[in-house]
Amino acid sequence: MPGPRPRPELHSIAAHAAGRSAGVPAEEFTHLLAANENPYDPLPGVLDAATAAARRLNRYPDIGCARLIAALAHTCDLPPTRFAAGAGSVGVIQSLIQAMAAPGDEVMHAWRSFEAYPVIAKAICGAMPVAVPLTDDGCHDLDAMAERVTARTRLIFLCTPNNPTGTAVGRDALAEFLARVPEDVLVVLDEAYAEFVSDKDAADGLTVCREHPNVAVVRTFSKAFGLAGLRIGFAVAPEAVAAALRTMAPYGVSRIGQEAAIASLAATDDVMKRVDLVVAERHRMEDALAARGFPVARSQANFLWLPLRERSAEFAGVCARAGIGVRVLAGDGVRVTVGARESNDHFLATAANFPLEPGR
Repeated sequence: MPGPRPRPELHSIAAHAAGRSAGVPAEEFTHLLAANENPYDPLPGVLDAATAAARRLNRYPDIGCARLIAALAHTCDLPPTRFAAGAGSVGVIQSLIQAMAAPGDEVMHAWRSFEAYPVIAKAICGAMPVAVPLTDDGCHDLDAMAERVTARTRLIFLCTPNNPTGTAVGRDALAEFLARVPEDVLVVLDEAYAEFVSDKDAADGLTVCREHPNVAVVRTFSKAFGLAGLRIGFAVAPEAVAAALRTMAPYGVSRIGQEAAIASLAATDDVMKRVDLVVAERHRMEDALAARGFPVARSQANFLWLPLRERSAEFAGVCARAGIGVRVLAGDGVRVTVGARESNDHFLATAANFPLEPGR
C-alpha cells in the first residue's frame, strides 16, 4: 500500500531548484555567477548589528518587524501602514499571492520572467498562472498583458528590471498600462534589482505606488544590500493589502535579519558606492561580450542575459569546466551575474574562447 503522497504540483519546485547552475552544487565552482548575489562582504556596521542580534538567539524576533518598518517608512517617506516584511522578496511574493488569489484565480506575469511566479501561483496557492510572452527584445509586452486581463485576474507581476533579461519597464509605458488595468487588480512591481537601474526613463515603483491605489512594490535586501543569506524583503502596498501581508507569516523575519536590514538602510550611501562598482563592471562586461559578437542586451540589473537559445547548455557546460557557475535556462539563454572583477575577467576569458558558430 503506498504511503502518503505530496501534491504532484510540487515537483515544479524541485525542478526550479535544480535549474540553478544546471544542478551542479555551488561548492564545486570557484566563481559563483549564477544566483545574482552581491560579490562584496557585509559592510562592517551591518555585520556588527547582525552579530549583536545573534546574542539573543534564544528569544523570538519582533513578530511585526516594527523597528524595521519604521526605518523603511522613514527612508521611503511613506506611512508605516503601507509596509510588510517577509523572508526575502520570494516570501513576500508568496504572501501576496496567498492573500489575493484563491484557487482558480489568475496570476499574470511575463515570460520569460522570474521563475517563482508560476511555481508559487500554481503549486503552492492553486491559482492559475497566465504567462504572456516577452517582446523579441526581452521586454514586457504591456499591450498584450492588458488584453489578457479577465474577470478572474487578481494579480499582475511586472518584474522590472526583468529577471533574466535585465530590461526595465519604462515610466510612460507603465502609466499607459495602468490606465487599462481595472482598479480591483493588484499590479505588483517586482523591483528586486531597482538599485542597479541607470536608465532615467525607467519607472520607479515608490513613485508609482503613491499615484495608483492598486499598485504594490516588492523589494529585497538580498541583492544591492548583500543580505541574501538572511532572507529579508519587503512590500510597499495599499494599506489593506499590507495589513493582510503582516498576518501571513508570523516570525517570518529573524532578529538578525531585521537588525542587519536596519543597519543597511543607515549605510545606504556605502551600499550605493558598491552598486556603482557593479554597474561599471556590468558596462565593461557588456562591451567586451558585444565586441566578441555575443547577443547581449544592455542590462539594468546586476546580471547579463545571453540569449544563446539551443546552445545555452553547451555554453554553460564550458563555463562549468572553467569553474564558473552560471544560470542556464535551457533553450532560451544563460544569465550571468556581475561578480567581483577577478571572476568577471575569468568569465570573459572563457567566453572569448567559445565559438559562436557551431562546429568551429
